[in-house]
Amino acid sequence: MTNLGKKALIKKQSSKRGAWVGALAFAQRLVEKPAIGIAASLIMLPGIFVGTPVMAQKAETTSLNYGDLIKKAKAGEIQKVELDETEQLARVYLKGQKDDAPPQQVRLLAQNTELINILKERNVDFGEVSSANSRAAVGLLINLMWILPLVALMLLFLRRSTNASSQAMNFGKSKARFQMEAKTGVKFEDVAGVEEAKEELEEVVTFLKQPERFTAVGARIPKGVLLIGPPGTGKTLLAKAIAGEAGVPFFSISGSEFVEMFVGVGASRVRDLFKKAKENAPCLIFIDEIDAVGRQRGAGIGGGNDEREQTLNQLLTEMDGFEGNTGIIIIAATNRPDVLDTALLRPGRFDRQVMVDPPDLKGRLEILKVHARNKKIDPSVSLEAIARRTPGFTGADLANLLNEAAILTARRRKEAVTILEIDAAVDRVVAGMEGTALVDSKSKRLIAYHEVGHALVGTLLKDHDPVQKVTLIPRGQALGLTWFTPNEEQGLISRSQLKSRITATLGGRAAEEIVFGKPEVTTGASNDLQHVTGMARQMVTRFGMSELGPLSLENQSGEVFLGRDWMNKSDYSEEIAAKIDSQVREIVSNSYIKAKELLEENRVVLERLVDLLAEQETIEGDLFRKIVADHVQVADEQLAVPH
Repeated sequence: MTNLGKKALIKKQSSKRGAWVGALAFAQRLVEKPAIGIAASLIMLPGIFVGTPVMAQKAETTSLNYGDLIKKAKAGEIQKVELDETEQLARVYLKGQKDDAPPQQVRLLAQNTELINILKERNVDFGEVSSANSRAAVGLLINLMWILPLVALMLLFLRRSTNASSQAMNFGKSKARFQMEAKTGVKFEDVAGVEEAKEELEEVVTFLKQPERFTAVGARIPKGVLLIGPPGTGKTLLAKAIAGEAGVPFFSISGSEFVEMFVGVGASRVRDLFKKAKENAPCLIFIDEIDAVGRQRGAGIGGGNDEREQTLNQLLTEMDGFEGNTGIIIIAATNRPDVLDTALLRPGRFDRQVMVDPPDLKGRLEILKVHARNKKIDPSVSLEAIARRTPGFTGADLANLLNEAAILTARRRKEAVTILEIDAAVDRVVAGMEGTALVDSKSKRLIAYHEVGHALVGTLLKDHDPVQKVTLIPRGQALGLTWFTPNEEQGLISRSQLKSRITATLGGRAAEEIVFGKPEVTTGASNDLQHVTGMARQMVTRFGMSELGPLSLENQSGEVFLGRDWMNKSDYSEEIAAKIDSQVREIVSNSYIKAKELLEENRVVLERLVDLLAEQETIEGDLFRKIVADHVQVADEQLAVPH
């Protein structure tokens, strides 16, 4: 092969390679940007349908001329001829050609009389065909290819606008979740620790199931029950239990779902909710967090939220207006009854207000039994001991406590929850996640003195709660912790108990000052000082436990929550304010002096306990009290021996 031929071959191969690379790049762009692919497809469609196919172009290059057609017709080599007057073409099928071979095309003249006569003489099958219809169909198809996407796009926008308009029409519909028979899976037997509230609500269920028992003696079914209590005490759980026990249609909604940014929507939803409820009476309506919609009207500074107030007005009318709601019982829950409108709380709307308080010792034990059903608890674990150690815990806190203990058990790859996991879970829930233990240093001993100061003063005081544990293991923001656990439920606290708590809380700062001196006291007691100052001020201003006498000088709530609280002035003069400050300072100072005296008198046991705590990092309450008791007994015996 010559050099010229080689160059031509190389050029031909490179052009093919370039074409393939270009095609691949174009295909990649189509994948990355589908919009480009759609546009390219629409642009290529006319060329596909209008352009001449490759085979037709090849047939045109090999077609006969008019003279050759006459010659072959005279020679009898033609099998069939199709005459297209529109295109001025003749499609010729020769004898002997393959069945799938395309016909040869011949350009015709204006007048083809000679050709037609020859074809008649030779008995050749011929006829006239027209491509006008096919071309019109192709043109129509091409136009449809452009029009159909536009029509589909218009239909899509129309459908979206229709959905938007339908949503606008349904904007005022109630969003309450409805169940003909609320299968919540919760019964009254699953609710523990709130026996008084259960009794009230069991009566409501009886009203729904057997109303004739009450109507026979003239009793009227209560229209509403308001559940009041701190978060986590089981208000929503009680509502689920009512729904599960009653077996009647149940509507549940949150107070915040009524209120929208558009005025009138909340009132419309209230009307729609009660309309549905009337159609399914007797039924239950549960409104959770009703304070979101039921706050006092006109409480905002300079006016109120018109939307919320209109919603509340509609709710008041529906609950007790001209039209009665026979067979509809409303159950609502809130933890802020102080902000609710007085018209909402009156009898006839909420006939009963059920307090759901944190459980007592017996209630906590029952709650622990309920939550321990589906957990593998070691037989050695005493649920009563856990209940005693968790005063103030709500049902949600106790459920979280056992769940944390179960998680810790799985992490430690144990088969059952033991008391070790329970103790760790209590510490985690109360104080936070466990940190890394401190290394031996001056800081570690200082923290040990601080914590032992708390525990020792609390143990030496007669009216203080017993110590549960002292530890140097950091938890949360605290570098060390001291736990005290009361022996019994304390609904009321005496003056001596409050002073003992203040004294024990100041024991940490007192221990730092005694051992290291005033220049070395640290910021570790900042939280303690805030706590004791608050307790001392409450003793003076709320409980009447000072020389000022039995006077209540301050309200319990100190925050501006409603508009009427904004302009509140103090209930006492500046002279009384100075006396209050003096009394608070006197209570704290005397307690601090008392804490220092106790620690100086028991310096020996203080040092012993600090050494033990620095070594073991944790001292349990029983061991701590035993060491203190032994020291006090020895000291008493030494005092009894005459010198």
